[in-house]
Amino acid sequence: MASVPVFGHREPLTRRDLESIADEGHRYELVDGVLLMSPSPRPLHQRVVARVLAAVSVSCPRDCEALPAPVDVVLADDTVLIPDVVVGRRSDYTERALVGVPVLAVEVISPSSRLIDTELKRARLAAAGCPHYWLVDPYVPSVLCLVLRDGAYVTLEKAERDQDIAVAEPFPVTLNPADLVSEY
Repeated sequence: MASVPVFGHREPLTRRDLESIADEGHRYELVDGVLLMSPSPRPLHQRVVARVLAAVSVSCPRDCEALPAPVDVVLADDTVLIPDVVVGRRSDYTERALVGVPVLAVEVISPSSRLIDTELKRARLAAAGCPHYWLVDPYVPSVLCLVLRDGAYVTLEKAERDQDIAVAEPFPVTLNPADLVSEY
């Protein structure tokens, strides 16, 4: 079993430090130089990710690409996030990561990630200028589509349970929270 390297605590970690960690099935993210680790996602989480990705991919513009985690999104040398679904401009993808601000970041909330997704990642993506951030809570179920206005996220659309939600930006997408979680 690979182990996480030991880093000194005097300096914030960087993207280079993050890249030195062996792949052992965990997701490592970096926020302001602090390492965050997430366990492997549960089947419900992955079901929702797959369905959101499918819905987003249908209307994704040709100059963009929608991908599921794990894809590093490099916002700064000390901040590398891994949204559950990310849409970025094709020109911003490198061989290793999406370097720069995504067009859309989607997080599927897990019990262990609720605070990180709803507060920390939301704040970092807003500060970076990510125009669209969506939160999907499979335990309600609900979808909250946020749009960046004057440096802060505001609600564009929201839906719970069996309500359809249709957004026109960043491109047309229709979702139904209940359909995202159902085992059909």
